[in-house]
Amino acid sequence: MTDSFELLTGGITSVYKSIQKIKKLSMSEIGLKGVHAMCIYYLYTTPDGLTAAELCIRCREDKAAISRILSELESFEMITYQHSGPQEGRKYRAKAVLTDKGRAYAGQVSELIRQAVDAGRNGLTMEETKTFYRVLYHISDNLEQLISVLEEKG
Repeated sequence: MTDSFELLTGGITSVYKSIQKIKKLSMSEIGLKGVHAMCIYYLYTTPDGLTAAELCIRCREDKAAISRILSELESFEMITYQHSGPQEGRKYRAKAVLTDKGRAYAGQVSELIRQAVDAGRNGLTMEETKTFYRVLYHISDNLEQLISVLEEKG
């Protein structure tokens, strides 16, 4: 049982650290930080924009981190906000959208992500890749269920 735990945590930790390093190295090439990558990516794949709350969910980051990232992206003139209705001036509820400059950078980010994904699955068949993701998300769902049980007890 301990071997399974070590394999799981060691493998996931290694992959996570590699992804973080790839984001840091790749993003510095285009003058941004690794923390900007996921927000830019999700905004690029959602042209109508996303609220900070939606980005929190997609990026799996807390409100403070997303607010900081969006503030930096706005200062770099990579995003702007679309306000609708009585929310004028309230950025958290407004949708962030990429500017032309942001879309140009996002295209580069998207290509860097494609390269990383291709490198990660190098040597695997499409069937092996699909099986890996299915198993990974199955494990994730099981662990989230365990967390729910533990939180109910606590």
